[in-house]
Amino acid sequence: MPDILALAKGIGFEYAAWFEAAGLEFRGEVREMCAADRCRKYNKSWACPPACGSLAAMEARARRFSHGVLVQTVAELDGDFDAEGLAGAQRVHKRRFETLARQAKLLTRGDCLPMGAGACTRCVKCTYPSRPCRHPALVHPSMEAYGLMVADVCALAGLKYYYGPNTISYSSCILIN
Repeated sequence: MPDILALAKGIGFEYAAWFEAAGLEFRGEVREMCAADRCRKYNKSWACPPACGSLAAMEARARRFSHGVLVQTVAELDGDFDAEGLAGAQRVHKRRFETLARQAKLLTRGDCLPMGAGACTRCVKCTYPSRPCRHPALVHPSMEAYGLMVADVCALAGLKYYYGPNTISYSSCILIN
């Protein structure tokens, strides 16, 4: 655990904390929010429902792990409509998380489960559903795809979900044993 926390801080995450994976709640209502398709990725990506698997399958995959590390990127925004700031923070978070996930896989000999933030953005156009994913080893479905309420995972890890006005936080986690 300490190695991954130190690694997360070294990569540049503003916050990193561990939590007990037994406290995770896999909720159907979160998957229903995915089905509402507000992000326009539902049924359009290998990393999103329904392609990523049923809620029961996702929960079974996650329940194999005893601990988790939650990492956050927190950025200041220039007001409520700072689309450039939001996009920049998301890019930074995804780059950091890819680095952490790659290193965690090495540290755990592949015995870990990375859960990203938001939809997969690796490819300009996803091959779903007509062809297999181009990068299956690099796809990290989001916590929401697993049916997890991000605010609840933050609370479980003892971290904030909201850091005040004119900020954005992106959260991802990695489950390990």
